[in-house]
Amino acid sequence: MVTSRFIITVIGVDKIGIVAGVTRVMADFSVNIVDISQTIMEDLFTMIMLAEVKEENFDLESFQKAMSGKGREFGVDIRVQHEDTFRFMHRI
Repeated sequence: MVTSRFIITVIGVDKIGIVAGVTRVMADFSVNIVDISQTIMEDLFTMIMLAEVKEENFDLESFQKAMSGKGREFGVDIRVQHEDTFRFMHRI
């Protein structure tokens, strides 16, 4: 079975329901949370997740669009990157 892993970041002004909205989209796409870190600094909400999916034909583009749409709904920035891309972009 092929497993793909993604880094999901959420940043913006804190509002009720952000976590619920994000995880609802993840559940709709059968994306599992492997690790999660979330904090609120005054009114700024930040969350980063390592997530995975165990579908060979996972539609990453549709997932990214759904997550971006949820971000617009809450007024936060949500980005989804494949783990390999994220690691390559952030290596020193």
